[in-house]
Amino acid sequence: MITIAVPNKGALSEAAVAILKEAGYKGRREKELNIVDTVNDVEFFFLRPKDIAIYVANGQIDLGITGRDLAGDSLADVEEVLELGFGGSTFRFAAPKDETWTVQDLDGKRIATSYPNLVRTFLAEHGMSAEVTRLDGAVEISIKLGVADVIADVVSTGNTLRAHGLAPFGEPIVDSEAVVVKRADRELTDEDRRVLGRIRGILTAQNYLMIDYNVCRDDLAAAQAITPGLSGATVSPLSRENWVAVRAMVPRKEANHIMDELHAVGAQAILASELRIARI
Repeated sequence: MITIAVPNKGALSEAAVAILKEAGYKGRREKELNIVDTVNDVEFFFLRPKDIAIYVANGQIDLGITGRDLAGDSLADVEEVLELGFGGSTFRFAAPKDETWTVQDLDGKRIATSYPNLVRTFLAEHGMSAEVTRLDGAVEISIKLGVADVIADVVSTGNTLRAHGLAPFGEPIVDSEAVVVKRADRELTDEDRRVLGRIRGILTAQNYLMIDYNVCRDDLAAAQAITPGLSGATVSPLSRENWVAVRAMVPRKEANHIMDELHAVGAQAILASELRIARI
């Protein structure tokens, strides 16, 4: 039986639990700390997202779902094995919006953050040092309270920074999203790959739609150039002379644009349908 760590609360937890449930694993009842799924031979542990990489690196957990930024700040010796495509954010420096800052200005300054190891690693890589203060929350207010000159924090929409009169500067320290991690020196097992395959199937279904349409054979090449599919489109003859039916998977975000292009090259009866599970 393999063990998998899942965030115990927050947006990462909600999305991860939903994907695992869609992948056929036993659902979590409120506030359960672990679940034994005997049907699928998996035990799930619901842990603080900041701790998950540490448990994985120490060998207590086989696979863990956490944020890339959280795994990096833990300094745990883990390796990403799957990007999950949700929980996206950037980790950036920010300062009062009426001040002009560059990354080079950070040397010798005071920086407040909830991710001190990410900041120290960044500074060391750029040959700088600074006074880094760890705060567990309300980092944005630290400048106003005189604790720091700048902050380093997770930025999703930027609304919180703007509300406190702050603006990001420099390139992102980390582009983060939810990821599955394993211990760096541990080889994936067949059981691990089975879990990862199920998760990939759900992610593919969430990110793609199936497009069906009819098109004249004379226009087939142009239509297929628009919808090449993931491993080639399916083309079937129609009873209508010189016409075929085409089926292909397309990125969900591009579906409306693709349908416009298909219509422009003469395709008819263009339909888009949802996918539940896919294996590519």
